[in-house]
Order: sequence, then C-alpha cells, then structure tokens
Amino acid sequence: MMASEKELPERFLVVLGVAQDAGYPQIGCTKECCTSYWKGQEEKKHVTCLALVDRIANQYWLFEATPDITHQLHSVQSYLITKDDYSPDGIFITHAHIGHYSGLMQLGREAMGAKAVPVWTMPRLDSFLLNNGPWSQLVALNNIQLQTLHADSTVSVNPSLKVTPLKVPHRDEYSETVGFIIQSDKKKVLFIPDIDKWEKWEKDIIAEVGKVDMALLDGTFYKNGELPGRDMSEVPHPFVEESLQKFSALSSPEKSKIVFIHFNHTNPLLKKKSAEKRKVKADGFDVAEQGMVIEL
Repeated sequence: MMASEKELPERFLVVLGVAQDAGYPQIGCTKECCTSYWKGQEEKKHVTCLALVDRIANQYWLFEATPDITHQLHSVQSYLITKDDYSPDGIFITHAHIGHYSGLMQLGREAMGAKAVPVWTMPRLDSFLLNNGPWSQLVALNNIQLQTLHADSTVSVNPSLKVTPLKVPHRDEYSETVGFIIQSDKKKVLFIPDIDKWEKWEKDIIAEVGKVDMALLDGTFYKNGELPGRDMSEVPHPFVEESLQKFSALSSPEKSKIVFIHFNHTNPLLKKKSAEKRKVKADGFDVAEQGMVIEL
C-alpha cells in the first residue's frame, strides 16, 4: 500500500526501487520499452531496494546498495521521524551483481565519507569486498564495517527486528546469493529478488510463502524470448509466466502475499499500464511499486 506520513505504521518496509540492476530506462536501449520514457510516457524506476524502517527507534536499514543509492537515501528521509539522517544503520546485500552492491562506492571518501556503516554480507562477498578495490578502501578507511552473515542464521538488528539470510541458487561469479526473511514480532516478509529457477532451490517456494505474510519475489523477465537474439539461459530467472503457473493452485489469501519485483527494462510489468500487469493482478498477485509500504 501507499501511505502518508500520518498513516505510517511503527515498523515497516518501503520499496525504494523495483528495476533490475541497470535500472529503467536502461543504458543504450533504443527500443520502445525505454524510448517511451524519453518521450515522457513512462516514469523512471530505480534499481530494486528496500528500506526497513523503525520509526520508534528512528532507525533504518537498506536491503541492497544500488546505483541509485543517492536518490534512495533521499527518499527514505520522508519516512523517518528525525529527518536528514543519510547514514543508514546498516545495509544488507544479497549478492555481487552490479545493481545490488555497487552503490557502496558512494559511501567512500570521494562522495559521502560515511562513518562505519555496518554492511551485512555472506562470507564470499565479505572476502570479495576485503580483497578488491575500490571496496577494500571503504573498509580500510572505516566507511563501512563488514558484518558476516551465515545462511539460516538470524541477526537481530534491534530488539524488535530480525533478518535471516536464505541461500538461493544464482550466477555466483563473485559471491553467494541470498534472499532474506525480514521480521518483527508480528509479521514476516520474504525478499528474493534474484534466483535462477524455483525448481533449483533446495527449499520449496510454496512452503516458504506459507510461512510469511508477504513475499517479494524475482520478476526479472515476464516471459521467455524477452531478449531477442540472446540465449536467456545465460541469465536464468523464473519467468513471471512460470511463476504464475507454479502458484496458480494457491488459495486467494496465499496468492495475495506474492508481489513481483526486480523488473528488467523489457518487462511490461514496469509500465504504468499493460495487459501483463492487469493479468498478474487479475490472477490474484501484485506488482511492486516505488513507495509501497509493507507493515511489519
């Protein structure tokens, strides 16, 4: 849901971006999917990012450090009690593809000059950041402090909020890939922006959806063939059409938990209006939008 400041719950997630790593419009794209933006027919979409906000404690944590982090840190201010706190209380990163961690560079001495921002990562990503520039300089200058996560091991970020990483299969060139369960003492949200295919995961996604109150799931590509001239098996994701079929037998309450996110620039779910977006919603599911607030 969208919410005004007066309506904001005490603790919640807010969607700060919904696009795949390269954002929308995508660099170099001259097809209708992106030219419609340059013609003023569509709005810019930031790279997928969530903020976990605790208004009681006046704290917030980012999920992903994206190329759009400048805009996203500005956007989150409107959800805080005390404004102008541009340094998050921590950043959780799913994996080392550009849309998920490259925003860390903006915390460095050439930019924000952040002080000791906790960055929660899995062990391989820890090692990658420690041993490769420019990320290693962020550690050396104490712009960030790496905090190691372990699969299925829960971290309490404050007395009211917890985060649990779940390892998922993906193209792991430089790091593992995880999704996260983000929870309060009242509700749980599952966040999996990237996974190769649901069938490749050792966990049953339908069972995992059943354990939570909402699931923000990989919707990168709507269907096979969306990238003409490219072998889409090189960039595996569960097509939204596949997910709709997989979840088709769920009850209406279970379907309503599922919200697709992380859309490639070619995905019609990015559009303000599309037949595909209407179908997803008619089938009982939802599509993430920037500014969507999810109460915890």
